[in-house]
Amino acid sequence: MATIGVYGFDGESFLQRLRQADVRLLLDVRQRRGVRGPEYAWANSRRLQAALAHARIAYEHHRELAPTTELRQLQYAEDDRQGVGKRSRRELAAEYTRRYTIEILDRADLTPIGSALPSGATAALLCVERDPEACHRSLIAQRLAEQYHVTIEHLRPL
Repeated sequence: MATIGVYGFDGESFLQRLRQADVRLLLDVRQRRGVRGPEYAWANSRRLQAALAHARIAYEHHRELAPTTELRQLQYAEDDRQGVGKRSRRELAAEYTRRYTIEILDRADLTPIGSALPSGATAALLCVERDPEACHRSLIAQRLAEQYHVTIEHLRPL
């Protein structure tokens, strides 16, 4: 199992990093599947899905694992309090982590994801933040590691 964010990649380096990790299934855990800024237009849902299909990487959207707008606002308020932008955040707020775990992760049935993990290949959780420690995908990965005894590799820009 792997995790990967959008920030810090361009479309080609993103696909290259997925290929290097032998990712065969990308699990998109974003609520909104778009990214602001022209440099990240490649990560918008339709373009990303087309590029993945061309690279023979399967795609699934798991909106049920995305944080709610209210949870995202809670994290943004903490980012503002600390004077950091979303793209430079290094860690999740403790209250965000607590509430995401209770409100989303504890209620989620991860069985379909666990069952879909490709044999002999890698599945990757996708969100936008560069650093997994600053993103809910790390919480999902941790839960999957506990439940399915998979190892986690966090893919970052080279």
